[in-house]
Amino acid sequence: MQALLDPVFLARLQFAFTVSFHIIFPAFTIGLASYLAVLEALWLATGRAVYMQVFKFWVKIFAVTFGMGVVSGIVMSYQFGTNWAVFSDKAGPVIGPLMGYEVMSAFFLEAGFLGVMLFGMKRVGKGLHFFATAMVAFGTFLSAFWILAVNSWMQTPAGYAIAPNGQFVPEDWIAVIFNPSFPYRLVHMVLAAYLTTAFVVGAVGAWHLLKDKTNAPARVMFSMAMWMAAIVAPIQIFAGDLHGLNTLQHQPAKVAAMEGHYEASIKGAPLYLFGLPDNAAGETKYAIAIPKLGSLILTHDWEGELKGLKAFPREDWPPTPVVFWSFRIMVGLGMLMAALGLVSLVMRIGGRIYSSGLLHRAALLMGPSGFVAVLAGWVTTEVGRQPYTIYGLLRTVDSVSPIGLPGVSASLIAFIIVYFIVFGAGVFYLLRLMGKVPGAAPDEPVADAPLRSAGIVPGPAMQHGDRP
Repeated sequence: MQALLDPVFLARLQFAFTVSFHIIFPAFTIGLASYLAVLEALWLATGRAVYMQVFKFWVKIFAVTFGMGVVSGIVMSYQFGTNWAVFSDKAGPVIGPLMGYEVMSAFFLEAGFLGVMLFGMKRVGKGLHFFATAMVAFGTFLSAFWILAVNSWMQTPAGYAIAPNGQFVPEDWIAVIFNPSFPYRLVHMVLAAYLTTAFVVGAVGAWHLLKDKTNAPARVMFSMAMWMAAIVAPIQIFAGDLHGLNTLQHQPAKVAAMEGHYEASIKGAPLYLFGLPDNAAGETKYAIAIPKLGSLILTHDWEGELKGLKAFPREDWPPTPVVFWSFRIMVGLGMLMAALGLVSLVMRIGGRIYSSGLLHRAALLMGPSGFVAVLAGWVTTEVGRQPYTIYGLLRTVDSVSPIGLPGVSASLIAFIIVYFIVFGAGVFYLLRLMGKVPGAAPDEPVADAPLRSAGIVPGPAMQHGDRP
């Protein structure tokens, strides 16, 4: 309750709320745009109509999701000025150009070709239409590139100098963009987006297969999604391990919080499966641990030495319970994704991938797992960085605008109400689109419906002198 009376905490909560809403849309569109490009390429290469049926099913969903992502992203950018003006002033010379590049390159590329992708199939020809789809897919990846360059620089700043007025100014743009954690974050996030899309597509395919196991578009959806799960989920686990090693090198306090380690481990740290981290007491209570496994995972050595949180000043500790549990949610869901991919592979070999109701129900249950894992991963990353906005250099409490409690609390409440109404309606519409039978013929127009809108030009089915 005391935290709710702190303007800094409420400003952080507001940004966390809006970014949590926003990130689920890019996480979906990055993967879905690439999926659409693959579907159209397969259609052009094979001539099979089923690929175009699946394309047409998902392109409408992509359009709605893309629009929701744009709207939610605009709101976030305003908060840099309203709630985080000091951060914007100090980091603007570095952050501003990178975010500008995202708009001028990625967003313009997406927006420029989106109309052709949505409405140009019968107007520009197959080859140019596929090029437009590929450019939209490339634009979504480019957007992730720039945004993750910004976030990674805040996590592992490099290539900068501090001016006499306290501003961070770029000295080497290559070092700024390709900072030490950027490659790992980019790979980890893009793979997460692909898995998020795969499990949504798989869930929708499973839903329709449970109703009709002969539906060809649903079979294509489910088969492609399960291939993605079987191949990419293990790769993501490997990429996550590399990302963890990089984080240990550059942000050891975050890793200590993720693992729930308060004490240093000289000859092998345990892996805490579960427990209740307590910053006040400086220990993880009721821990269920596997001896030395933590060191093996983090240092690849059974007796690797790891620092605990007590090696750092207490005022630099992140909120350990939040980081500890969000990390476990992310890892646990990743393991379930890999397990489902493996099961689907076994079912495929046995010829039961389209007939197993149990597999389809499991895939349906795992449909939202990608979104939850992405949110848990971002909580781990951002809360684990606390108490800094620019790690080790600029504290969060020194980054906030001089705002009062009434202003930030009122705007937070307004955001919550508007977001749940607007985006709730949007998600409901998306679910309705996903519930439509893929490959079904479009509804026939009603015979006695108006053939044209009001005007002086006769409709195509009307003759001069006819009356509607």
